[in-house]
Amino acid sequence: MATLIVDIETKAEKWGDLPGITRSSLTKWIDNSAFSEEEKLKKIESIKSNLSFSPFTASIISLAVYDVERKTGAVYFVSDTAGESFTVDDYKFKQGTETEILEDFWEGAKSYDIFVTFNGRSFLMPFLHHRSVMKGVKLTVDIARQRFLTRQTLPYHVDLLDEFSFYGGMKHRPSLHLMCGAYSIDNSSLLGGEEIAEAFAEGRFRYIAEKNMGDVQAIAELYKKWKENLAPASFINSVDF
Repeated sequence: MATLIVDIETKAEKWGDLPGITRSSLTKWIDNSAFSEEEKLKKIESIKSNLSFSPFTASIISLAVYDVERKTGAVYFVSDTAGESFTVDDYKFKQGTETEILEDFWEGAKSYDIFVTFNGRSFLMPFLHHRSVMKGVKLTVDIARQRFLTRQTLPYHVDLLDEFSFYGGMKHRPSLHLMCGAYSIDNSSLLGGEEIAEAFAEGRFRYIAEKNMGDVQAIAELYKKWKENLAPASFINSVDF
């Protein structure tokens, strides 16, 4: 079985650059509410600060992958020097447009049986699918539509957030940062939306890509702990041969 860890970094569009119909659809409920003007402004600011979480208001600027069995990885990222590539440790870095990033991902995805993410079910996978359709990039793999791992068939999608939170059974859904701290996994690479936007505006494209690399490394360590201790027997029996 071939296993691929996947993680992305996204950047929101500037509020003023979004189509008017998009801005209106995001704030209409606020305008029609009984909130005070101060409360309305706060809620609008909250919406603006979360634009990077939606494929309809943001784009992918970095995508990192790690092949668990081969112990090699790659990071595809947007920069102002598209087409250039270089290597850091066991990772190949390739610069290009968002469309090229998506094309590279789906081309490589055909070779894998298991995809591992953290919060992939509600964030990463929808983001990849929507952005690919928007950019006219063909999807090559039908990554598991079923949420529950025991109901999936190849290719599997292991969302570690789902697994570690027992599919929402825990009252609190832990962040990747929290999980790494609790499991003694080194990961100082996590970036907030504002940090990413600032770094991108300053042209620190490689910085973002290397942080993305750090995330897949951390996810790979979490996957190892999950597989050895918490993975359902049916999954282990189906993939370990």
